[in-house]
Amino acid sequence: MIKATYKKYILNFKNPSGTSRGVLRTKETWFIVLKDNDKTGIGETGLFRGLSIDDVTNYEEKLAWACANIYKGLEFLLKELYNFPSIQFGLEQAFLSLKSSNQFLLFPSEFTKGNEAISINGLIWMGEKSFMKNQIKEKLKTGFSCIKMKIGAIDFDAEIDLLKTIRKEFSSEEIELRVDANGAFSIDDALEKIKRLSELEIHSIEQPIKQGQLQEMANLCAKTPMPIALDEELIGVFSSDKKQEIINTINPQYIILKPSLVGGFNGSKEWVDIATDNNIGWWITSALESNIGLNAIAQFTYNLKSKLPQGLGTGGLFTNNFTSPLTVSKGSLQYHPEKKWNFNL
Repeated sequence: MIKATYKKYILNFKNPSGTSRGVLRTKETWFIVLKDNDKTGIGETGLFRGLSIDDVTNYEEKLAWACANIYKGLEFLLKELYNFPSIQFGLEQAFLSLKSSNQFLLFPSEFTKGNEAISINGLIWMGEKSFMKNQIKEKLKTGFSCIKMKIGAIDFDAEIDLLKTIRKEFSSEEIELRVDANGAFSIDDALEKIKRLSELEIHSIEQPIKQGQLQEMANLCAKTPMPIALDEELIGVFSSDKKQEIINTINPQYIILKPSLVGGFNGSKEWVDIATDNNIGWWITSALESNIGLNAIAQFTYNLKSKLPQGLGTGGLFTNNFTSPLTVSKGSLQYHPEKKWNFNL
């Protein structure tokens, strides 16, 4: 008989990390642990305060309810937890982990054998211009060929100057630049700002305006001189019909999927299928999970065979992350099966 428990864990950032929504110093996360005789399964429910649709006052009650009803099985729990995508994701991981001969091996592949790696982007956090410039130098020095820069919190001209500095040294063939506005642009100035960014041969911009403005986003995607990627726009959208409506209405160039925020493996795969059917590109990113969640996302992502750099380089951000076989080297995420896990709650 399967028994389940849950536990909260606070991840501490090595350096305060800035976004247009504020500065992050800690990241709250939760783990579900399943026990069945001598077997253990682990899943991370990556709640993201201020961003997750399931950031609600009764979150812990729902976790407790899921653990109390674990005997009813995964399918039942996923249906009942329709509005709790991060708990759905944690349960998917935990059940796969419990069934596996190795609790950290959820999707065996050439990636988990250490034979192939996943191309990823280097993430540049917001801050003073000098701080951002130093991050960029560090990413380029360590071999990244794709850089994602968060914009929208400091002066836009200063951000343009930073991007110009990169472009003076590296062409778009050498370095792919992505920017993420996290909804920081206003409807009135978004197109003008996107036009200025496009002059620097930017690969794409994530979520230029706040989510929920479907017609305005559709207009932007129709007129934009550079590709737009939806991110926050997908959060809280669970029904297949609503997903189809968003894609049909906005017709974006890309969508970006965070499994903790869109309903785990099942929710992400449904978005991928809809995007593929509509000739829309996609990639997957982590949402500041620990290495437990990142490991699950990476193994899942590899099997989807995307050729684009993914957003999976967040494992080194925390002082108290768990030791794992995941390492970042030369712009890619690699799995070293000979390395041991150290998962102690």
